[in-house]
Amino acid sequence: MRRHEQLTDTERKCLDELCERSPELATTTQYAQRLASMVRERRSEHLALDVWLADVRLDGQRELLTLAAGMRRDRAAVLAALTTTHTSGAVEGNVTRIKLLKRQMYGRANFDLLRRRSLLSP
Repeated sequence: MRRHEQLTDTERKCLDELCERSPELATTTQYAQRLASMVRERRSEHLALDVWLADVRLDGQRELLTLAAGMRRDRAAVLAALTTTHTSGAVEGNVTRIKLLKRQMYGRANFDLLRRRSLLSP
């Protein structure tokens, strides 16, 4: 997902070879790069997202259609992610950490130990 110019020579060569072998992969890579660019630059104009969604629909790749359908269903959240500077990344990170702790001790202890471990872990 890095910008093409930030790839190492080996990575760039490998990606170019894969894209030459598979036109579908080349198209998917272009769509992914366009979407990543919108997210990185926080381009909030509705038109950029609408154009991307329309292009995906016209292209017809099944996996991209599924992604675009989900983005269309939750359009307000996608636009909010592109326009606001607020993020739930820290909260999501803590939730993931607690789930990991819970899975590590699955079946071994009760809520009190999970609470203690989650409060004391870094």
